Amino acid sequence: MASVDKRRARKRGCKKGYEAGYNNGVRLGQCEAVIQKAIRDRAPNPVWDVRVLYVTSGKGYPYVPLDHAIIGSLRPLVRELIIGNCDDDQFRIGSPEANLETLAAVYQPNLMIILDGMNLSLDVVDRIRSMGIRTAVWLTDDPYYTDYTASYAPHYDFMFTLEVNCVSLYQEMGCAQVHYLPLGFNPEMFRPKPAPIRKQQDICFIGSAYWNRVAMFDKLAPYLATKRIFISGNWWERLKQFKLLASQIQLNTWMHPEHTANAYNRAKLVINMHRAYDDQAYNNNSRGIIGASPNPRTFEISGCGTLQITDIRDDLVNFYTPDYDIVTYASPEELMEKMNYYLTHEEERKQIAMRGLYRTMRDHTYANRLSSMLAIIFGHKDENASPTVKEAEVYGIDQKDKSSKA
Repeated sequence: MASVDKRRARKRGCKKGYEAGYNNGVRLGQCEAVIQKAIRDRAPNPVWDVRVLYVTSGKGYPYVPLDHAIIGSLRPLVRELIIGNCDDDQFRIGSPEANLETLAAVYQPNLMIILDGMNLSLDVVDRIRSMGIRTAVWLTDDPYYTDYTASYAPHYDFMFTLEVNCVSLYQEMGCAQVHYLPLGFNPEMFRPKPAPIRKQQDICFIGSAYWNRVAMFDKLAPYLATKRIFISGNWWERLKQFKLLASQIQLNTWMHPEHTANAYNRAKLVINMHRAYDDQAYNNNSRGIIGASPNPRTFEISGCGTLQITDIRDDLVNFYTPDYDIVTYASPEELMEKMNYYLTHEEERKQIAMRGLYRTMRDHTYANRLSSMLAIIFGHKDENASPTVKEAEVYGIDQKDKSSKA
């Protein structure tokens, strides 16, 4: 009898393993087809014949992966890229501020781009600018720290903010060139991956437990307790309903992007919830500037080919079409209703996720964003002009063949 039970268990296990492997394979095949179509439909990024000095945030993790994503995306777009003030040993150059001025003086870049800028003295920016070098800062946390970043405006030639509602602030504070440029996603890191059957979840949320999120998840807790979930981030022990969800929460952990992408891929759907603009415990936004633009997680989640359900932001419609390539909610009740619906309507869930993946891969990579930045600063490239040697390398054009046919 025991041997019969073992054979049955083995047979069931083989069947489940086959189904899991088949479903994983089908999903990854569909994702790859979508990605390749998005790449074909994406406009090629030009290459600028300029030298750029890129200055990292200097804040360490979690900004280091963002720095690396930007560096990897920016390098193919310019003739030469110089790195300053990076926390990774691969790029370390010594004392940040002293070396930035030395680098600027020696290399005379056409442009210096600073990420975030909070750890860089504005006096240093002024001195480098006085060398005739154009300066640009890309702000990563608007509108939450605008009490600090408002002072940047007179010191930079170009300010790029990921929050559309902050453009007028920096213009009023004295910067003539202020542009809305959201962050994007790194397709090398956030991409569809196989999901081991034992680790698959219904619902995933990754992020710190700001008070607006705590209030929402306390209301969701009885529903979430009936599902396979994964929550990770700081301060989740402050939930009133913490004990109900404790076994499925990873506390006080900053997840590496690779692990975050793995978690997104293991879930049937991922919740996105922006932090509140008026959280007085954590923000420095005394002007009360309302956040309207999507956060970077918006692009990272959809880049993994997983269904995203996000809170509504006014500017979201300029990036995705609600209920077509992304799903939105406006209340805990609506969120529960939509989670329940898409957990039981698999084909609809997969179709929306695939459309979100396509839109993200086509439009929202860091290469796309940086190409927009360079076009604003240096002007759009003439698509009909003969390519430079570097452009020929990027686009795979054989210069000899081209010249012989001319």
